[in-house]
Amino acid sequence: MSGACSPESFGGPLRRTTATLRSAEWLGLAAAPTFAIMALLTGAFGGGKMATICGVASPLGGMVPMYLLMSAFHTAPWLKLIFTRRSADHRP
Repeated sequence: MSGACSPESFGGPLRRTTATLRSAEWLGLAAAPTFAIMALLTGAFGGGKMATICGVASPLGGMVPMYLLMSAFHTAPWLKLIFTRRSADHRP
């Protein structure tokens, strides 16, 4: 494989290290709680300028519902972690 985007063009084969994979896992786990905290803070202190831009014509409009949806969409790593540990606990 040769060309501008080949692994060789970056100075050698692309390698995924354990540290890289672990940091990616932690980053994935950080998304859902971060968005949930942002929803709580926005609900408690107001949305600021973004709330004015987004408008409130719909009950689904605004920053709080958006942050809650983003939090819900980013729960997959948490569910994977929970079910992986749960299945590991039930192995003989």
